[in-house]
Amino acid sequence: MYDTIEEFLRSHNNLMPIMYSYSDIKKMTGGFKDKLGEGGYGSIYKGKLASGRIVAIKILGKSKANGQEFINEVATIGRIHHTNIVQLIGFCAERSKRALVYEFMCSGSLEKYIFSQKQDVALSCKKIYEISLDIARGIEYLHRGCSVQILHFDIKPHNILLDEKFKAKVSDFRLAKLYPTENSIVSLPAPRGTMGYMAPKLFYKNIGGVSYKADVYSFGMLLMEMAGRRKNLNAFADHSSQIYFPSWVYDQFSDGKDIEIEDATEEEKKLTKKMMIVALWSIQMRPSDRPSMNKIVEMLEGEVESLHMPPKPFLSPQELHQLDTGINMKAPAFPNSSNDRADSENSIVSPT
Repeated sequence: MYDTIEEFLRSHNNLMPIMYSYSDIKKMTGGFKDKLGEGGYGSIYKGKLASGRIVAIKILGKSKANGQEFINEVATIGRIHHTNIVQLIGFCAERSKRALVYEFMCSGSLEKYIFSQKQDVALSCKKIYEISLDIARGIEYLHRGCSVQILHFDIKPHNILLDEKFKAKVSDFRLAKLYPTENSIVSLPAPRGTMGYMAPKLFYKNIGGVSYKADVYSFGMLLMEMAGRRKNLNAFADHSSQIYFPSWVYDQFSDGKDIEIEDATEEEKKLTKKMMIVALWSIQMRPSDRPSMNKIVEMLEGEVESLHMPPKPFLSPQELHQLDTGINMKAPAFPNSSNDRADSENSIVSPT
């Protein structure tokens, strides 16, 4: 595994961010004293560069993928400079000692704001809408703004980080894949992503070709959760019709009803409705029916009155589970937003 990583670094040395030694990493973190979090990938510590800049340093644990996750992260995020993509400042690769140094996002991940019941972390509808635009622009850049097409394959609340002004940036490129921009269909021999955000195409036994529309689907599922401030799948919903939230939202709109939002202004109701309609378009079953991220940005920036309802877009998780998936897994379950390790266990990681 270490030879694979080192060969990659030698052959791509013109693309790399700063290479640090492990002693540099220890010094930056003050001996790993300020731990920010932990997951299946390893641990994250707060650090400081010699310039005084605060950074987040991810110390990677043992890889199950021949070092491919580390290579994915450095090869993709290492070449990107965009206001809505987390910046990779540097890395360390000394045999088993591997680390990634990122810009520090002091407000943490999006999931704690959209699912929390605590008032002190609540965000306004307008701010949630602005964050959704940030995310859409970041993904749009990955798909069409680079010299290569980058498919993320793991868009979810955990992987959206917020700075001190709550500007959103896409992070975690462990599962990302790079393709020529002219490739509309790409080869993916095994499923990758997080259950509950993965496009239905990724469940099928013979996956074959997939496209950037897989990220569009994941964004749609995320957007619906942001608009509703709840998980898309909630077995403890007050009414059985609300267990799968996108289906309930579609039925409400189809019946000419609005989604009731407590103490919301007319502007906030319009923003929420717009986000939900865009989400319903994004999670259409057929990839060809989903808009591109460029179109999604246009839809989010436009007026809600200019949007029309899509066809009923999806199977419920229960119906999806009845498909011949060809992969041995339990029924789709959404990640536990309060536990990053549980979140990682719901991820399907392919080494290819």
